[in-house]
Amino acid sequence: MIASEVRALFAVASRPEVVSLAGGMPNVSALPLDTVSAVMADLVTRQGAVALQYGSAQGVESLRESVCEVMALEGIAARPDDVVVTSGSQQALDLVAKVFLDPGDTVVTEAPTYVTAISTFAAYQARVAHVPMDGDGVVPEALAEVFGRLRAGGRPAKLFYTVPTFQNPAGVTLTAERRHRVLEVCRRAGVLVLEDNPYGLLRYDGEPVRALRADAGRDHEVVYLGSFSKTFAPGLRVGWALAPSAVRDKLVLAAESAVLSQSPLTQLVVDRYLRTQPWGDQLKVFREMYRERRDAMLRALAEHMPPGTTWTVPEGGFFVWATLPEGLDAKAMLPRAVSARVAYVPGTGFFADGGGRAHMRLSFCYPPPERIAEGVRRLGDVVAGEIALRGTFGVTGAGDGRGPQSPGAELP
Repeated sequence: MIASEVRALFAVASRPEVVSLAGGMPNVSALPLDTVSAVMADLVTRQGAVALQYGSAQGVESLRESVCEVMALEGIAARPDDVVVTSGSQQALDLVAKVFLDPGDTVVTEAPTYVTAISTFAAYQARVAHVPMDGDGVVPEALAEVFGRLRAGGRPAKLFYTVPTFQNPAGVTLTAERRHRVLEVCRRAGVLVLEDNPYGLLRYDGEPVRALRADAGRDHEVVYLGSFSKTFAPGLRVGWALAPSAVRDKLVLAAESAVLSQSPLTQLVVDRYLRTQPWGDQLKVFREMYRERRDAMLRALAEHMPPGTTWTVPEGGFFVWATLPEGLDAKAMLPRAVSARVAYVPGTGFFADGGGRAHMRLSFCYPPPERIAEGVRRLGDVVAGEIALRGTFGVTGAGDGRGPQSPGAELP
């Protein structure tokens, strides 16, 4: 088991004088907390005997019905029987790893990928093989090449784990044309797709992106992970997995051994809120708020970052992926950034092989726009200082830090 670089930053980033561009914490202050309080009070009054009792490891049926309606917004036709409610989508990821992975198995992921997915797969003693991305998401031809190389080496891929929409950490979205090709590559290789989609409904303009699971044929399966952490409240810890019936049964057994049952109270709170409140309007509030913060970060980056710095332009979600000028090392630079009262996550946390030193993830979801602008200004000063040091003393072992699989300047 390995520590998450993001979690290691929390103690420092939570200090009030530090502008944290590190953690991807949703801004729950945009929720109507008085309404949420009233929903919870009414629920306990009317259904307390059920809400405070043990429940099913698969989850409350009415919530599973509501989850199917939520997934329909992304083109997914699903049955409540195939939904397993979990304690956030993180538990769903852990349960899938528990069911499918044996020591020495190989999971293929995008490069970079979600930091806690790496630690989850490592906890089950699986190997992680990366496949490169560009501005349109994972490259299908590269994915096929990785599958073939692993098969030829006697370690065929067990899973392909992907965050295809507003990816964490890169912020890029897999294009519609590539989605069909990725599914075909996985189908031909006989590799199960694990689609993690916590940000899909947070698209700033236009309709939600169609999920991979929506286009998966009957001859090939996709296990889909969803969450209410980003679109409602992370503290309730309600997520889910949509899986084929044979996989669903194993996930339920794994959930029973882990927690006996999920919390009926938090499940019923989410379900009651979805059924009685204008959740669609609340999503619009979140999207507008995060779009304003994204725009504030992009303006500040353009104004304050030295030449040679590049970054992605996300269409939704929480993150910008920045690439430093040649020769700089984001991990080595972090202590100096914290001293300048700004925090970010160095790119090394998102690679299983230690790559990504030239990159950093910048989160814009939590600070208000003026704090984002100030944080980026401080960060720009730190980067400029690093460039000056490099000019004076030269590069001292950082190299370009990118490695062969790291998405860099080719990202828009």
